[in-house]
Amino acid sequence: MKKRNKRHEAICDIVRTENIKTQHSLVERLIERGFNCTQATVSRDIAELDLRKLPEGIYVLAEDLHLQRMVSNLVVDVCRSNNLVIVKATPGSAPAVAAALDAADLSGVLGSIAGDDTLLVIVDNEENALSFERAVNKLRLV
Repeated sequence: MKKRNKRHEAICDIVRTENIKTQHSLVERLIERGFNCTQATVSRDIAELDLRKLPEGIYVLAEDLHLQRMVSNLVVDVCRSNNLVIVKATPGSAPAVAAALDAADLSGVLGSIAGDDTLLVIVDNEENALSFERAVNKLRLV
């Protein structure tokens, strides 16, 4: 059970930070991270995690669909310094984007502060901040 939970965590991280279009690509990324799994296993994981495909053919977590719409429509830039991430949004939309990011419960995000068009997101460490930055940029560019 622990193995499956760890694999599911890795799948969530991979799908949130990379543009994964096929199960085969997901299997390859998991193997790179030290998981020994097959396409059949990943197929079951996809169903259990309720992964969805965007019209562009990219896998996303069902829970991230709202976040994806918010970020792709409202976020204009993302930059990071150490464990702090600044998210620039369209005027008046930063509080809504912050609420969507908070609801997504992304790994390592401690919290956010939103002004009118800018959010400060505080992440627990640099590695998770980089992962967060990649995830937001991925959603922004989809």
